[in-house]
Amino acid sequence: MPSLAQVRAANAAYKPAYVPVALFVGGTSGVGQACAKAFACVTNGNAHIIVCGRNRAAGEATIASFPKPSTTSGEQKWKHEFVECDASLMRNVHRTTSDLLARLDRLNFLSVSPGIFSVNGRTETEEGLDRKLAVHYYARWKFIHDLMPLLRKAKERGEDAGVLTILGAGSGGPIDLNDLGLKKNYTLSNAAKSSITYNDLMVESFHEQNPDIGFTHQNPGGVNTNILRHSDIPGKSILQALFYPLSAALTRSPEEAGHFLLYALLQGAQKGGVYRRNPDSVDIGKDKYFGSEEARKKLWEHTVEATKVA
Repeated sequence: MPSLAQVRAANAAYKPAYVPVALFVGGTSGVGQACAKAFACVTNGNAHIIVCGRNRAAGEATIASFPKPSTTSGEQKWKHEFVECDASLMRNVHRTTSDLLARLDRLNFLSVSPGIFSVNGRTETEEGLDRKLAVHYYARWKFIHDLMPLLRKAKERGEDAGVLTILGAGSGGPIDLNDLGLKKNYTLSNAAKSSITYNDLMVESFHEQNPDIGFTHQNPGGVNTNILRHSDIPGKSILQALFYPLSAALTRSPEEAGHFLLYALLQGAQKGGVYRRNPDSVDIGKDKYFGSEEARKKLWEHTVEATKVA
């Protein structure tokens, strides 16, 4: 298990000869934001960093915190930008990916971590998908699927290319292949565990098609973020005040978590392969894995159909 010092040292050693392009979907808050900030830190801001999310003010504040290089060498120039997208709707994702495909010449790093914390039952979007599953799985799949040509272009140039989905590797559960999308048997627990297993199968399927690109599903573990503030839990302000001191004591800081997540993203991009990692960025292999070849195939076919609403 790498220590924080080892992780920081490995990240700091990342010194590409080109200006990398990185997209952080869900990068306006929480662990996605922490990963984006860590990337900006290790590159000293000398990168094209795209922060994508719903909240423009939060996105622009995140970008404002990035270091700004004083000089630029060569034709490639650094750039930090915000792209607005509500990932609960596939048509929004499609609009965003179409724009990025039209104006980017490549993509080196893609981190997807949009999240929602809700105690409501199945809540369908106008596209017929459960909102939690849409954000935790379908939108992530669509971002990766649609932007694969840009990741491939990075590899063709001899550059790094890697994908990181941040959810809960190692804490999923069995899935019902006759109820993919959970229209028949929906519970909060079932939705949470199924979306995690869906992410496991997702990275495996993409890796099977692109073995030279790194695909990682990582569990960030307990991180002291503001996720409760953005939830729909009744009395959340009181709960936040009561549990914040305990949470701060028992969880990892966003800054520390960001470096572990970035380590996983960089390692995958540089080495290729498919990984399921724990909060300390250790590859857990098939531990607590609930997939199969049949499940991968059926989930892929289901997802292609489900995201056609875009």
